[in-house]
Amino acid sequence: MSDAIKHECGIALVRLLKPLSYYQEKYGTPYYGINKLYLLMEKQHNRGQDGAGIATIKFDVKPGNRYISRYRAMGSSAVADIFEYVQKKFAAVNKAYPVESKDTDWLKEHVSFTGEVLLGHLRYGTHGKNSIESCHPFLRQNNWMTRNLVVAGNFNMTNVDELLQQLYELGQHPKEQADTVTVLEKIGHFLDDENQELFDQFKQEGYSNIEISAQIAKNLDVAKILTRSAKTWDGGYTIAGIFGHGDAFVMRDPAGIRPAFYYQDDEVLVVASERPVIQTAFNVPLGAVQEIKPGHALIAKKDGTITQEMFRQPAEQKSCSFERIYFSRGSDADIYKERKELGRLLCPQILEAVGSDIKNTVFSFIPNTAEVSYYGVMEGINTYVRKYQKDVLLKRADKISDAELEEMINITPRFEKLNVKDAKLRTFITQDADRTDMVQHVYDTTYGIVKDHQDTIVAIDDSIVRGTTLKQSILTILDRLNPKKIVIVSSAPQIRYPDCYGIDMSRMGEFVAFEAAISLLKQNGLAHIVDEVYQRCLASVTKPKDEVENYVKAIYEPFTDVEISAEIARIIRPHNLKAELEVVYQTLDNLHKACPNHLGDWYFSGDYPTPGGNKVVNKAFMNWVEGKNVRAYFSS
Repeated sequence: MSDAIKHECGIALVRLLKPLSYYQEKYGTPYYGINKLYLLMEKQHNRGQDGAGIATIKFDVKPGNRYISRYRAMGSSAVADIFEYVQKKFAAVNKAYPVESKDTDWLKEHVSFTGEVLLGHLRYGTHGKNSIESCHPFLRQNNWMTRNLVVAGNFNMTNVDELLQQLYELGQHPKEQADTVTVLEKIGHFLDDENQELFDQFKQEGYSNIEISAQIAKNLDVAKILTRSAKTWDGGYTIAGIFGHGDAFVMRDPAGIRPAFYYQDDEVLVVASERPVIQTAFNVPLGAVQEIKPGHALIAKKDGTITQEMFRQPAEQKSCSFERIYFSRGSDADIYKERKELGRLLCPQILEAVGSDIKNTVFSFIPNTAEVSYYGVMEGINTYVRKYQKDVLLKRADKISDAELEEMINITPRFEKLNVKDAKLRTFITQDADRTDMVQHVYDTTYGIVKDHQDTIVAIDDSIVRGTTLKQSILTILDRLNPKKIVIVSSAPQIRYPDCYGIDMSRMGEFVAFEAAISLLKQNGLAHIVDEVYQRCLASVTKPKDEVENYVKAIYEPFTDVEISAEIARIIRPHNLKAELEVVYQTLDNLHKACPNHLGDWYFSGDYPTPGGNKVVNKAFMNWVEGKNVRAYFSS
């Protein structure tokens, strides 16, 4: 991908369903759970490189002993740092207590991170809020075991201000305006309520306080707590949590915006943000891994009972299409097929852009996430060539000369690796001019393939957000090969609207498609539309979110996709580019054909799956008009 986008975040949960001694006997290690958690997190490193954290909870620990362990770290090596820290603990124990460390009961009593429930999180930081305090899992502590709460998630709420107000009205004093705080405190509040209700019930029935604690742990209604907690949430989320006594849950938003997959057998329950990491870590087939249903929570009680229960009425499913295009690992069986199909469906537009001149076209891709869609382009172009050859033979079999036949048979598409992404350059240069010169060299190219002033280069990218890297680096480098024309092809449609459900695309001014639309409005004497949209957005600020529409759509309505693409080409064109330049985008219809089960396309269409999305896009537009370079919603 030419423009890097940050994603928030990845989760992994492991619930051991057997005693630690079982894993010691079968797998030769009592650390089976923590080892699997490491695999799940390392395989999801693509989902978070700014920080990470893990937490474990032990069952049936005697009073006076710790049962919750947590460790968090910052930086791109956070996952490795965390598990190195844990492994050093284990190694020290094994060395100091070689006999005792083989006893799983002794280990559980004396060594941290040997719990039966393990939760991990990978984080992408946003807008400077990148500190150890911002790393999940979050912990809400209490001296009553069943009131303790550990939470980690991949989520963004659009209505944090509303949720904070509800906490204020309860008499709480949240320490910051962030969705992580509101989620933790919302669940925590109703966890406290449930505890109190059960305490009062069992007290009336004559139980002692010690007996009541055990009864609460057994009878805690997890689904009820989550239903009450999430009643007013507006956002996209996969949230995992553990209560202090051992009940665990993973909940998914009603529209299924954020992904969540699980696998269960008689030894383990595992949940992750991506399917192939579970397949790899546990060596299980594709069909064994299931999705958590939208509006449902996967609940693992401390006694081992596992259910999937509804906490909110599911809405129309709008699973995030960007997961399929870019974020999730391409090793997922369905994602791999979908990305190839995205490339294949672009072939008619590509052929039109190059005038069907296969002989004088070099096809390539922009590393690395566009590679799979590039394979789809290869298949589509090869299919076109075979059909062309077949048609010629059938129609002109008795008229074609030997020379023409030879030339026709030898038509072979030229698929090459022209773009090479170098390791990140150090950003120690402070002068803007010098820095710009260095940015040009983030990508390199392969020389000696393109015919001077004769060939067209077609370069596939998975998506174009800002177009900055194209302008400052890729196009400049490709132009050194002296092509006649450069065609940049995006396997995603034009990104026109901000995300507010966990992808770091929150400002209108970041989108080159928006910049192009504004430019076209000015060129065509339609600049008044900007003020009209602003006034509509302003008037909607005090309206309930259910009554608000996406008024920003009016910015794009006067123009066709092709007109906006042409203006984008003009905007991203370097001033010294010699080659002709064209930009081709995937159509929205073809996106839906390629990814039929992931119709969440609000960044392209402006059709948000929750009411809060419309408020966010209008606020983002107002921020742009007012010159405020801030996000249109609160986040962690």
